[in-house]
Amino acid sequence: MESAEIRRRWLSFFEERGHTAVPSASLIADDPTLLLVPAGMVPFKPYFLGEVKPPAPRVTSVQKCVRTPDIEEVGKTTRHGTFFQMCGNFSFGDYFKEGAITLAWELLTGSVADGGYGLDPERLWITVYLDDDEAEQIWRDKIGVPAERIQRLGKKDNFWSMGVPGPCGPCSEINYDRGPEFGPEGGPAVNDERYVEIWNLVFMQYERGAGDGKEDFPILGDLPSKNIDTGLGLERLAMILQGVQNMYETDTLKVVIDKATELTGVAYGTAHGSDVSLRVVADHIRTSVMLIGDGVTPGNEGRGYVLRRIMRRAIRNMRLLGATGPVVKDLVDVVVDTMGRQYPELVTDRKRIETVALAEEAAFLKALKGGTNILDTAVTETKAAGGKVLPGDKAFLLHDTWGFPIDLTLEMAAEQGLTVDEDGFRRLMKEQRERAKADAKAKKTGHADLSAYRAVADESGATEFTGYTTTEGESTVVGLLVDGVPSPAASEGDEVEVVLDRTPFYAEGGGQLADQGRIRLDSGAVIQVRDVQQPVPGVSVHKGSVQVGEVTVGASAYAVIDTKRRRAIARAHSATHLTHQALRDALGPTAAQAGSENSPGRFRFDFGSPAAVPGTVLTDVEQKINEVLGRELDVHAEVMPIDEAKKQGAIAEFGEKYGEQVRVVTIGDFSKELCGGTHVHNTAQLGLVKLLGESSIGSGVRRIEALVGVDAYNFLAREHTVVAQLQELVKGRPEELPEKIAGMLGKLKDAEKEIEKFRAEKVLQAAGGLADSAKDVRGVALVTGQVPDGTSADDLRKLVLDVRGRVQGGRPAVVALFTTANGRPLTVIATNEAARERGLKAGDLVRAAAKTLGGGGGGKPDVAQGGGQDPEAVGAAMTAVERLVTETA
Repeated sequence: MESAEIRRRWLSFFEERGHTAVPSASLIADDPTLLLVPAGMVPFKPYFLGEVKPPAPRVTSVQKCVRTPDIEEVGKTTRHGTFFQMCGNFSFGDYFKEGAITLAWELLTGSVADGGYGLDPERLWITVYLDDDEAEQIWRDKIGVPAERIQRLGKKDNFWSMGVPGPCGPCSEINYDRGPEFGPEGGPAVNDERYVEIWNLVFMQYERGAGDGKEDFPILGDLPSKNIDTGLGLERLAMILQGVQNMYETDTLKVVIDKATELTGVAYGTAHGSDVSLRVVADHIRTSVMLIGDGVTPGNEGRGYVLRRIMRRAIRNMRLLGATGPVVKDLVDVVVDTMGRQYPELVTDRKRIETVALAEEAAFLKALKGGTNILDTAVTETKAAGGKVLPGDKAFLLHDTWGFPIDLTLEMAAEQGLTVDEDGFRRLMKEQRERAKADAKAKKTGHADLSAYRAVADESGATEFTGYTTTEGESTVVGLLVDGVPSPAASEGDEVEVVLDRTPFYAEGGGQLADQGRIRLDSGAVIQVRDVQQPVPGVSVHKGSVQVGEVTVGASAYAVIDTKRRRAIARAHSATHLTHQALRDALGPTAAQAGSENSPGRFRFDFGSPAAVPGTVLTDVEQKINEVLGRELDVHAEVMPIDEAKKQGAIAEFGEKYGEQVRVVTIGDFSKELCGGTHVHNTAQLGLVKLLGESSIGSGVRRIEALVGVDAYNFLAREHTVVAQLQELVKGRPEELPEKIAGMLGKLKDAEKEIEKFRAEKVLQAAGGLADSAKDVRGVALVTGQVPDGTSADDLRKLVLDVRGRVQGGRPAVVALFTTANGRPLTVIATNEAARERGLKAGDLVRAAAKTLGGGGGGKPDVAQGGGQDPEAVGAAMTAVERLVTETA
């Protein structure tokens, strides 16, 4: 049974039994404590914590997940992998233990013809928590599992929590006996290689307190509502249903291994070393495709670094297998073809995924070359010092900076007859991991207290947003915080956070800045609103200060937004949509949105692109946008099911979380996007859009900044004024300005060269006189002097060398000349070979002079340069040079 069919059967089975099927959430976790979604229940965390009301009492999903703590182990065993799919069914206060157990058994053991997976009941073993008599009784008496195939395990294995205070409960795991060839009898308590866990049923019935680890925490009591959270590993079930030894031989990974074999000529199963590399390639390329598909781009921190690391491990392993050229495109295409059966958006986004992956491959191949040079230098230094061991810090540098895994460094060092200080390397790696763990732990406990907002949501429900159709309206104060603390009232001057039952104020989101304005109460009190946020989904919190009177919970209010600001932001937001579409038309679907900010009269738009956008293309994009404004296209919004929106071709922003119902903003026949923001009614209302330019903000991500409406007009008006002034200065038409100004700059440059040539000649003319003025100091011809201020360092150096060459008779000579440039003294000192034989080195002399000048300097024994802070000390510096010549000669 193919993986796509396993997934289809799962969703179909639970939908037929009253569950609402929800699509997999993005791998980009909607949780500040997580980089990526590591478990199937993560998207449902807000429901279990009571932050958000679940969409239905029964829900099912197949969630994409990525885990990377054991990334170095991937490939070495057949059990470790980074990407997996977790099939889950969830009950929020609906069925509990008996329902979950019955459904699981029915699906696993039901016949294939009836939509089940057809597993042999005799090969299924059950584990339950130590004191969970209820679960054991259900398995034994209702389902009919023999008592000898039910085992009790402790808190470490069969008790679940999120790792922080909150819901928790006992687990019951379903394990499949793969047979005696995988190990001895005894059940999962004895051998988890033979008895593979395929499904974990979590019975959330308790609330836990604070504590460390999986076992050291107190149980505070029962939850008011019991929930079910289950997870079945799709890859593990596929391994069993497809009759293969491990997950790397299942359909979605074996095809990648086969392609890698085709590209390198190395077959799977011939040698342990090459098998490890083939497994790394298969796992990491699949994970890379899934991450890029969800909008992650390679980078040096966060989830971008995770992607970069696994991509580079895959590419490096292909080279170890013998690949010499680019290979990523062929591997990516195989993954898209295979996983696209489950996630059609991968096929739609194939071009964008390929572009990002190929850019990273090219960057790494370049880094591989640079890293090899660093390694060669380290090897040379080690050998020169008589060493046989490459230092651990060098290996760590290669790993951390250049992406060289330790085994690549080991292999390349061995080729040079060296070993590597692996202990030192692993110590540095351990220190890095410990820092990362400490940071993660700090993030886990770093949540703000959202209980006050949740309490308002529980009591009064979500805030009704009326701002799509009105800019003001009546409402009621249903929540009030003063200086972050819930309060029944607030007085004049207080900083407050106000929650209304309904509001025209737009809360910041989707790249659009929040509305500002005022809230007036019937009592006469006035709140100046500076910002609006949604700390808890659905609850709009108005942040501001009480200007007049007293604000109380329950008071009637009238909310009015700043319409001038709203209109300016709406123009910017609509312009962002037009820019997005125009860029996609010009660059292709790879120019996908990666972020934006819509503020009054201006916007910035981030998008994917492996290289800078040519100026001509940017000009064409700007022209196309403004042509659309002239077409006076209507802008309208419509709420529809997300599947319908996708069918209509609506563009979704990567990383955004969407519900079953989405709002689609359509601009004539030009643009269609999923968007919750506010917009103009017609493109003519934008007036004008001016793109200011584009720049890089990270690997594969570019940013456009632009002005809209009056702000764009004011910018062009200023530009026009500057052009008019230039016309007056150069006496030419606007179209002649570039040529005329270029000509003037050329003449100016030529004139500067002539002046510089004249200055240099004048300075050098003094060389003969200076040489003739040499003073005899203990047999040394010493020339000191000060040349005209403004002489450049280069000209001063030429003069010093010229004077040194004019000293006659092979006498020892020292030439020390000084000047002042930009208010700072400068000196160049030179010695000839005869002087150096008497111990007179230019570097020593320049340091003595520079010290007197209040600065420093240095150079070679024959010529050196220095400077200082005090131009009045030049005479003293000359004396210092003469003194040192006298002492040394």
